[in-house]
Amino acid sequence: MKVTRIAYSKNLNACKYDQLVKQAERLGRVRSLVWRRYGALAGVGVSDRTIRDQWMKDGTSDTFGVLANSWKETVRDAVVSIRATREAAKVKVRQAIRRHTADQTERKRLFTALKRDQWANDPYLARQMRHHWRRGQNHTMNQIVVRSDDYRTYALVEDGDIWLSVPGLERRSAVRIPLNTRVAPTGTLRLILRNNRVEVHYTIDDCTLRSSQRPCGTAKTGLDKGYTEVLTDSEGSHYGTALGGLLRAESDFLKTKNARRAKIRFIAEKARKSGDTAKAERIEANNLGTAKRSHRRRSFEARVRSVTFTAVHQVLDKAQQIVAEDLTRSFPPRKKLGKDTNRRLAMWTKGVTAEALNSVSERRGSALTLVNAAYTSQVAPCCRILGTRKGDRLHCTQCGAVWQADHAAAINVLERDGDPDITLHTSHARVKQIIQERADRRRTRLPVQDSSLSGGERTIRSERQCSRTRKQNQP
Repeated sequence: MKVTRIAYSKNLNACKYDQLVKQAERLGRVRSLVWRRYGALAGVGVSDRTIRDQWMKDGTSDTFGVLANSWKETVRDAVVSIRATREAAKVKVRQAIRRHTADQTERKRLFTALKRDQWANDPYLARQMRHHWRRGQNHTMNQIVVRSDDYRTYALVEDGDIWLSVPGLERRSAVRIPLNTRVAPTGTLRLILRNNRVEVHYTIDDCTLRSSQRPCGTAKTGLDKGYTEVLTDSEGSHYGTALGGLLRAESDFLKTKNARRAKIRFIAEKARKSGDTAKAERIEANNLGTAKRSHRRRSFEARVRSVTFTAVHQVLDKAQQIVAEDLTRSFPPRKKLGKDTNRRLAMWTKGVTAEALNSVSERRGSALTLVNAAYTSQVAPCCRILGTRKGDRLHCTQCGAVWQADHAAAINVLERDGDPDITLHTSHARVKQIIQERADRRRTRLPVQDSSLSGGERTIRSERQCSRTRKQNQP
């Protein structure tokens, strides 16, 4: 597996930075052209080599004003991005196919046509792809992709830091960038220009990282992904408890900040309508910029990722087998929670948690299993019935036990592993029906397979277990 590393420029000359900015803007126009011509149906089955050969033949490449290797790598990168958006749409279409038909032969035919990019000839697949795959457009004007054999790295004797030499706008001209690292970047580089600084992004094998040699535990545990904390395991331990406060503080800050920006934007629009264009332009230039906002956003995302990945590493120090809930489906906002709560929940970084579980477990050699997440936080583990949720407490309506909701969800997630009735793609309505059917069987005390106890003995043991669980879980 590959992981990304970032090196930053150090005391970069302003003239060099301006040269890189000019080159990035011209390459951004190339990227926009690729998206405009091949970002939809016309780009299906078209490779970057076909595009570049055609542009070299008809003279389109002569208008770019950059070196050949630079725009060719940009074309390749744009085609890869277009293909990624198309494949992401196919995931949604596959889910729709499973809901559309239960016939295995028809499913196989649709899946095959979708995989081979023959969906345009099928009315159903074409309709689904039009719905889930929207035409994109380029907004990236600050990136330069450099091929692995098109740059040079060297170190000065004075301080030992690495210098990076990349091609400029003209032949046999190079831009030399001092970096703040003594580790030379390798492979294909992506230069991102932000705030008068160059970020050098490159990938390395995860086996070279120290965390890859870090051993994992031996236990098997279930995990519930939360908002106030990153994870809760089936033993009741919480990991990454700083996440909730971090998300809440950032959400409340953005609410106040955006409200103030809206007032300033209204003043600028009012001035423009009244004919005072100079005042409107001053406000837009000095009060409605995005540099500070973007910097704060990147800093916030870095802190969230740090808390999340640290929590996952702490889990893997204990467990070798992990069972987690699959949260790839989107959930509609719950109106009864209120605007502020829904706004804060919208900041929930479940995608970062899923990414951390996948990458860290693969890097450290742990097994990750995803299960159906439906009703895991609403089933009381003591009696296996749907309980009553009040805040972060789950009340069992049969024995009266009170559970911490995330702890109960983690236990249910662990028990979902290997469940023959509730699979990963079982609908939430069917999951609820299965839970109720199992609860009804237990209430009527029907004979249970592999049971060696009489009905009265099973009743006494069940009452003792519920009483013991109720005492242990009292708040």
